[in-house]
Amino acid sequence: MPWTYILKCNDGTFYTGSTNGELESRVWQHNHDDQYAANFTRRRRPVVLAYAEQFDTVDAASRREKQIQGWSRAKKIALIELRGHDLPALSRSRGSDASTSSATQDANPRDGDASTSSAIQDEKRRGQPQPDVGP
Repeated sequence: MPWTYILKCNDGTFYTGSTNGELESRVWQHNHDDQYAANFTRRRRPVVLAYAEQFDTVDAASRREKQIQGWSRAKKIALIELRGHDLPALSRSRGSDASTSSATQDANPRDGDASTSSAIQDEKRRGQPQPDVGP
């Protein structure tokens, strides 16, 4: 099944990606396989799974990946912490958040770290639809 995921890197940055394979294997690749790891995560190991959503189609996972990549760090942290009610207020289009992020990752750890247990958070997220809130 396809997945969209957020990794927390060793330096506090986030990396958002998607995979059509097994999620645990993809995280392992980011940490151990220089051929298949993203250049961004290869330089920031170890990485840990901070958030994941499962989808029925690759296209849906890819769309969600692109959506999250456009989000601010604060909005990504709210998603990781399962604070869906905070997402609309953190949307840039509403003028509430002017922080910057790149298309692939948020390399600005200034907003602090998200304190989550990825295994527990992942179990909470499986099978639960996430709010579809635009950038």
